[in-house]
Amino acid sequence: MNITVDEHPLLDPVLLLVRWPATMGGMDTLPELDAWFSEDATPPLDRPEEVKTVVRDLLRHGGFKPSGRSKPASEYLVKAAERGVMGSINPAVDCCNVASLWSGLPISVVDVNKGTGPWKIGLAEPDTIYVFNPSGQEINISGLISLFDADGPCGGPVKDSQRTKTHDGTTLTLSVIWGTRALPGRSESTAEWYTALMSGLGAQVERITPAGP
Repeated sequence: MNITVDEHPLLDPVLLLVRWPATMGGMDTLPELDAWFSEDATPPLDRPEEVKTVVRDLLRHGGFKPSGRSKPASEYLVKAAERGVMGSINPAVDCCNVASLWSGLPISVVDVNKGTGPWKIGLAEPDTIYVFNPSGQEINISGLISLFDADGPCGGPVKDSQRTKTHDGTTLTLSVIWGTRALPGRSESTAEWYTALMSGLGAQVERITPAGP
């Protein structure tokens, strides 16, 4: 799988192609999932306050405003965990949520078979909008660093597109860790733990080397 990544002064992404051993609907999720969403969890990563600030700086680079309902997905996870409302969605999303929650880095996960190549990462053009949930709600991602397939934007560090979201029949996923160069090594350490979580469920995880524009 080839993914082109446009030049960006702050972005430090990790791209993971994941082959799951069965459909999402036919798999059990992380056995310790509730514990990972607890305040008593002991993850291998800390989450210093500076992570929030520099992740927002990453999203601002193209003119996007990461605040209110458009704040990074990782911030939503922190608030949801604090309220005790986190639960299981499916193994792919659960592993993503655990790694994103504790690393503080947004992570996208899309169903590769619902997209069409070529794939790329770049800034969204002005007035770019997509539906992000089953009820048809939309988000304007103008200026936001995003994942695109041949049909348009399909994922990003705020909300992924409904068009390529995982479902009960998903067996092949692409994850994008939206890391920043302002946190050297954090993308890698997040990828290592995230990979371990997925591998523990029998998934085969392949690191994709991005191509230049």
